[in-house]
Parts: sequence; structure tokens; C-alpha cells
Amino acid sequence: MGWHIIFRQRPISIVSISHRTLFGITPPQPSFPFGLQNKTQQYAEQRLLGYTAVEMYEVVVDVQRYREFVPWCIRSDIVKPTFPHSFKAHMEIGFQLVKEQYNAQVTHQKPTIVKSVCTDGRLFNHLITEWKFLPGIEKEPRSCILDFHVSFEFRSILHAKLAHMFFDEVVRQMVSAFLKRAEKLYGPASMPSKRLR
Repeated sequence: MGWHIIFRQRPISIVSISHRTLFGITPPQPSFPFGLQNKTQQYAEQRLLGYTAVEMYEVVVDVQRYREFVPWCIRSDIVKPTFPHSFKAHMEIGFQLVKEQYNAQVTHQKPTIVKSVCTDGRLFNHLITEWKFLPGIEKEPRSCILDFHVSFEFRSILHAKLAHMFFDEVVRQMVSAFLKRAEKLYGPASMPSKRLR
């Protein structure tokens, strides 16, 4: 989807940054002192893809089509286009016991970046998703490097606990869904995707 962080006063919580692979390896969850639940999480990955930056940009910026191929997206509407590189989107997401709506401000610059910032909603204190598309390798013109980052914090401890049960799987599926969409629109990749970090 990608994305300014909204802060609010609340009881102290432990913040952890975790890096996971989107494609199946999940490290053990850290333990937190005094029974406090981790609420803020970040994920980052860089991957060489067999699609051009323009192709991947077009897939990611097409927010109103997310409901067609993103597994957890129930609704995705552009509600207020703004000129020239920004629009507001209304999203509805559902996974397991959670079903929520939120609005996002999406900024984009073809073909290098799509960033989405949650501007309201009951589910997240903040949700920021950023997709960057960098030049690929010289010997393969139809390639690019995806630099993907997401940061999120649930408003409630309950949602944070639920996240440990299912959110890793959602994140693992996310980039895979966008790559499958690129394949549907543009055909097979010029090379297998390769994780760089």
C-alpha cells in the first residue's frame, strides 16, 4: 500500500524493532519485562525483482484494486484525489478476529516511491508503509530493487496480542501478493526474486 507517525500519551510500553523475512522465516518473539506487551513493530526488506520499477510502481499505486489481490484487504477506495502526487484512500481490512476501517494519505512519485500513512482509525496508532523502487542490474534491463518498509502500532493491547497470532503471516503474504499481481499484469518475471537483506 506506503506512509507521518501519530503520537498520543499513554502508559509506558516496550518498543521493539524486528526484522522478518516475508517468505517464511520468523525469528523467536522477544520477551518483555513485567509482562508488558510489545505494540510497535517494524519490518524491512530489500529484494531484487524481475520487473521494472515502472511495472512495480503501477501495481503498488493502484490502491483501488487492492481488494482484488491483497489477501487481508476487504475494501479500497480512492476518496479524494489531490494534485499532483497524492490522494486519500479509504481502506477496510480484516484478518482473524479483527475487521477495521481507516483512511490513509498516499503520496507517490513515478516510478520511485509509494508511501501510505494512516491518518485515522481505531485499529492503529500509526501505520506507515513505504515502497521504494531502485534501479536493478545492468545485465537485466527488466529488473529493479524493491526497498520495502512497514511500521505499525496497534491502539489496544488486545490487538497487539492478536498480532502475534496472525500478523506475521499477513506480512509474509503481502509482497508475494504484489508480485503475483505483477505477473498477472505483465507476465513472468525476467528472473527469480532474490532477497538482498
